[in-house]
Amino acid sequence: MINISEKGIVRRYARASGRVKLELETINLIRNHEIKKGDVAEAAKIAGITGAKEAWMRMPYCHQIPLESIDFSFELDADGAKVTCSVLANWKTGVEMDALSCVSSALLTVWDMVKYLEKDETGNYPHTRIYDIIVEEKEKSAARP
Repeated sequence: MINISEKGIVRRYARASGRVKLELETINLIRNHEIKKGDVAEAAKIAGITGAKEAWMRMPYCHQIPLESIDFSFELDADGAKVTCSVLANWKTGVEMDALSCVSSALLTVWDMVKYLEKDETGNYPHTRIYDIIVEEKEKSAARP
C-alpha cells in the first residue's frame, strides 16, 4: 500500500455513475415493483452503500477511508437503469474508488435481481450489459472543521 502518513487531511469528494441495459419488460416490472426478489431500487441502494463502505476490503491497495456521506440515486429509463453515487470524506486520500465500488455493487445487484427475466432460452444474457461506469467528478479542497 502507498504510505499516506505524511499527507494532510483534506475534503475529498467523488461522484461516479454507471448503467445497466435491460429489456423493456424487465424495466416495466421494476417500475411496478413486480420483481420476485423485491424492490430493485432499494436493494441496489443498500448494495451500493455497502460497496462504498467496503471498497478497501475489495481492492487490496485501497486505503480504508472514514466516509462521512454517501448519496445514491437510481433512475429507470427506456434502456435500463442508471446508478449514481457521490461520496464525501475529510481524509488523506481520494474517494473515487469508493464511489466506483458503490456503483459497481449496485449494478451487479440489479442484474442479480432480474436475471431470471433477462436470460434467453440458452441461459445467456444477449441484451443485458453493465457499461459506462465512470468517475463524473472528483474534488479536493481544504478540510472543513
